[in-house]
Amino acid sequence: MSAALVALRGEALSLDEAVAHVKHAGAGAVCVFLGTVRDHNDGRAVVKLEYEAYPAMALAEMTRITGELAAETAGVRLAVLHRTGPLVVGDVAVVCAASAPHRGEAYAACRALIDRVKARVPIWKREHGPEGAYWVGWEDARCIEGEHEKEHGHGGHS
Repeated sequence: MSAALVALRGEALSLDEAVAHVKHAGAGAVCVFLGTVRDHNDGRAVVKLEYEAYPAMALAEMTRITGELAAETAGVRLAVLHRTGPLVVGDVAVVCAASAPHRGEAYAACRALIDRVKARVPIWKREHGPEGAYWVGWEDARCIEGEHEKEHGHGGHS
C-alpha cells in the first residue's frame, strides 16, 4: 500500500493528481470530495476568501488522520490536498480522495477524511464580503472593560 498524498498548496489543486494517487488495480471504487468557495456563508455574501495554515502542524495532523483511516479500513488509499492563500468564488479549496475495494468503504473513508480535516487541522479561513473581512469561527476573547471580570478572575476590585 502506498502512503497517503498529503499537501498544502498555494496554487490550484489537481483532482487528477489525487485520483491517480489513490487509484489501483485492487480498488473497486474511488470517491472524491471537492470543497469549493461559495458566494455566501451564514447569510452573508462572500466574494473571496483566504486560507492560512500552520504548515508543519497542518501536514502532521493530515498525515495522522490518513494513518488513522488507513488503519480503520482495509485496502483504503487516501489523498488530501488543501489550498492556502487567496481564493475566489468557484475555486477548489480542498480535494479529498479515497479508494477501497468496495464503494461503501470508499464513501465512508472519503467522508471521514474531510470531516476530520475540517475538525482537527490548523487551517483558518478569512472570508471577504461587502461588510469587510472576517475570520470564520473566531470569537473575540479579549475582555472589554466592565464585562466578564469575575468570569475571567481579574478586575472588579472589592
